[in-house]
Amino acid sequence: MTAPAKILVVEDEEQLQRMLRSTLTQAGYEVSTAKTGLEALEAMVRQEFGVVLLDLGLPDMDGKEVISQAKAISRAPVLVISARDNGKEKIAALDLGASDYVSKPFDAAELMARIRVALRPPRVCKEDQEVKTVGLQIDVASRRAIVEGRSVRLSRKETEFLQLLAEAHGAVVAHEKIIESIWGRGSDADYMNVRVLAWQVRRKIEPDAGAPRFLIAEAGEGYRLNMD
Repeated sequence: MTAPAKILVVEDEEQLQRMLRSTLTQAGYEVSTAKTGLEALEAMVRQEFGVVLLDLGLPDMDGKEVISQAKAISRAPVLVISARDNGKEKIAALDLGASDYVSKPFDAAELMARIRVALRPPRVCKEDQEVKTVGLQIDVASRRAIVEGRSVRLSRKETEFLQLLAEAHGAVVAHEKIIESIWGRGSDADYMNVRVLAWQVRRKIEPDAGAPRFLIAEAGEGYRLNMD
């Protein structure tokens, strides 16, 4: 029997925290809670979670700082739940490494769908567990890229993005296909999510992110991986 996924709810509003705990517990998840950023980080040090649900407006620190620090101590995807619904906040959270962003007030069914996507097993490479092109090597299993001898760590979504493009063997992968493959069918992820993800990847694998050599955008179409 598979153990229930562990979810950490980081929310200082007591009523919402109780609602989330109840909803998630009824859905079969094992739930822990934290009301501050420090409590959340300490919880992530003590145990590994399947997903972290994170409010940005915490009493002791901004939630974006939690995202930044969490990367060093946990592999759990961070799903932001926030009343801050402006584009800049969303981009900033995603750019720091958040897996997804849901604006308050949210629909419980939609949130559960986002959690299921975050918990989804990583895509399995159909051939090798390595993708190679001139100057770039991607180790899917360890989520690392080696760029001209320099090793960098990739997030799950970054790895899946590069793997998806590599499987296209240099052909353009449409924005819609990227969204469906990485965020899931029915997700309300949009082109902005894809652009932010591409920017995150470029900062890691490109010698010059402003003049990309490997990850190429085709205007109005999608992205391709330069295999030459």
